[in-house]
Amino acid sequence: MKSKIPFYYHIFLFLGLYFTFYLWDFGVNNKKLDFIFSNLYFLFNLSFVGSIFVVYLFNFYTFCDWFLNRKKIFLYVLSIPFSLLIFGGVRYFLQEVVVFEITGIHNYAVQSREITYYIRDNFFFGLPSVTLSAISYLFFQFQETQKQNQQLLLENKKAEFQMLKSQLSPHFLFNTLNSFYSQLLGKNDEIASDVLVLSDLLRYVVTETDKDEAILSKEIQFIKNYIHLQQKRFEDQLYLNFTLEGAYSDEKILPAVLIHFTENVFKHGKLNDPEKKAIISIQIEAGFLEISTFNYTAEGENYYSTGIGFDNLVRRLEYAYKNQFLLEKTAENNTFKMYLKIPLKK
Repeated sequence: MKSKIPFYYHIFLFLGLYFTFYLWDFGVNNKKLDFIFSNLYFLFNLSFVGSIFVVYLFNFYTFCDWFLNRKKIFLYVLSIPFSLLIFGGVRYFLQEVVVFEITGIHNYAVQSREITYYIRDNFFFGLPSVTLSAISYLFFQFQETQKQNQQLLLENKKAEFQMLKSQLSPHFLFNTLNSFYSQLLGKNDEIASDVLVLSDLLRYVVTETDKDEAILSKEIQFIKNYIHLQQKRFEDQLYLNFTLEGAYSDEKILPAVLIHFTENVFKHGKLNDPEKKAIISIQIEAGFLEISTFNYTAEGENYYSTGIGFDNLVRRLEYAYKNQFLLEKTAENNTFKMYLKIPLKK
């Protein structure tokens, strides 16, 4: 999960750091006010904090994102010397080139500007930029995680409330459907079978989709039942290719993910044109599940540009799989494609 931090947070942080240097020199180092507020002090202080700021930003948006975001602590530690070298280069340019051109004064003496000494000395002075960027990144990442967790809890509560509203005596509904099934059995076996499929669909939605994990075999059976009933609805005018490849048994996935993909095809796709078939493909291999869908949409419609359903799916996937999933969607020329790859849990 990448940290989504407004850039002005970094600005405020370093404005505070800049004024802290002034307060430190005045209150701790007992430097005189006329020196602290001189142009020379201002330029050297600004160039030093500016060097820290540049490397702080570089480290925050590169190495922290590449390594800390993926919990690769060892690789992050190995990247620190490179960040410190950049700090030494930036500081040298700002103080020994830019400030020197303005004031005619070097911050380092001639002997101190020797390359090996200068780099070695600035490895110490550059550590705050690396340390501060790592602490800031981890802090804001923690805040973002907490925010997402709270949002998910709120959405789950809303979903539970909506489900309670919709579950008007589900046992009564199931018992009624079973009664219909019993009455139809032997008289119209085809309709009786469809009633049983409908009962299984409703039972799965009511009892399984609110859990943290779903058994893959049950989720796939739901998809098969759902497509079966849709075929009845379209009266043999449903043009959809559904394929399932790979072995599966008791693997577990996030509930209702496959259902989301399948429902979107039926909700928004043109499915009654034999020249424009929709596709739902599921592949299971090497501990991963891949589902891809393709369908034509009505001209002028833009169902997938935004939507609470898709945003909610992304948040659920991020929460459950972190950086281990791949989700893509493409809308062009009145067609829509979706693709998802997720790891399977035993």
